[in-house]
Amino acid sequence: MTEGNISRHLIDFALPLLIGNIFQQLYNTVDTWVVGNYVSSEAFAAVGTVGPIINMLIGIFMGLASGAGVVISQYYGARRDQEVSDTVHTSMMMTFILAAVFTVLGIVIAPAMLHMMKTPDNVFPESLRYLRIYFGGIVGLMVYNMGAGILRAVGDSQRPFYFLIVSAVINTILDLVFVLGFHMGVEGVALATVIAQLLSALLTLFVLMRSHSSIRVMFSELRIHMAEMKKIIRVGIPAAIQMAITSFSNIFVQSYINYFGADCMSGWTAYAKIDQLILLPMQSLALSSTTFVGQNLGANQPERAKKGIRISLLLSCAATLILMVPVLIFARPLVAFFNAKPEVIEYGAKLLIWMSPFYVLCCVNQIYAGALRGAGNSKAPMIIMLGSFVVFRQAYLFIMANFISNEIIPIAMGYPAGWLVCSALTLIYYKRTSLTATRLVE
Repeated sequence: MTEGNISRHLIDFALPLLIGNIFQQLYNTVDTWVVGNYVSSEAFAAVGTVGPIINMLIGIFMGLASGAGVVISQYYGARRDQEVSDTVHTSMMMTFILAAVFTVLGIVIAPAMLHMMKTPDNVFPESLRYLRIYFGGIVGLMVYNMGAGILRAVGDSQRPFYFLIVSAVINTILDLVFVLGFHMGVEGVALATVIAQLLSALLTLFVLMRSHSSIRVMFSELRIHMAEMKKIIRVGIPAAIQMAITSFSNIFVQSYINYFGADCMSGWTAYAKIDQLILLPMQSLALSSTTFVGQNLGANQPERAKKGIRISLLLSCAATLILMVPVLIFARPLVAFFNAKPEVIEYGAKLLIWMSPFYVLCCVNQIYAGALRGAGNSKAPMIIMLGSFVVFRQAYLFIMANFISNEIIPIAMGYPAGWLVCSALTLIYYKRTSLTATRLVE
């Protein structure tokens, strides 16, 4: 990414990443579709409502993984092969250790988290069963994401994409077999997801072990290299804190949604599935800009890095606006695809129509935060996002629910309000800082 046409590099990197992320979203989307159409509305709400709990623990790991990716991309741009290898082996060792910790932690804290979210009694048992199976096999998700992050850090976003296609197809087939064939309900879709994620992890590990470059993984070399670990922590810990606390705060946001009952929870679940798909282009371009900035700063080309950020922002805004139109037009059929119950459709369509016009705000905070992390500065995005998505949003929800209007749309508008505050603060910070000041590779 340090030479040639910038737009071409960003699009070539982001496109397979985007399609791959779509397939990754299919894991949980297919789960919710199957239970929404073939099990029950309660099961549909159960699968959809557990997202904040999963994201809280995964957010910690993904933050550290992003730190590893930044360090690898900067070393790779500087052509320092030994340091790339040391960082890769440190990252994989960290992944295996954290996988064991998160498996136990996720299973143990699941009941307390569901109670904290005020999960209704008719949804609680199935939510708990789904979570415990999911966390029992979480090692697959973690190994895949770290391995894919290593490949993307050196510019390879295609093979992670291929592995996601394979695993998403397997997940879909197993969902139908376990639910329709064996009548396993929520347990069936959870088990299908775990098996599919393990498959993608094995495929990623196979590629890394067979590589002939500096990213090759050898189990005999797995160890923590403290010099590289310190760099990973420098970038990864702020990102991990931000992702984990934001997800934890969403547990409280979900409690506001759960207050309105199972139909509203189901409508919110359908909205969230569509919401995640709309956000994917900007998120893919944000990851693209992270790698682009990392490699170009590693090669000591800050002006090229800045130009790539501007192009990423334009591309993400254009893609988001294009997606927004059909979502607004076909809001009700989109929700009905997940759950045809009239009350669920009413809630879900209302949320889509009110929230969709504000998605373009996310482009600013996603692209600039990704660029800052690529430069090794994840502390500022952490502080800004915690202030916007946790402090501001929780204050908004408390004031709105208790003093202004305890209705679903005013409550839900806490999300766009947080996006606006975050984008404004991120843009102001970026304009006043220097990318080269946070370059990791000297």
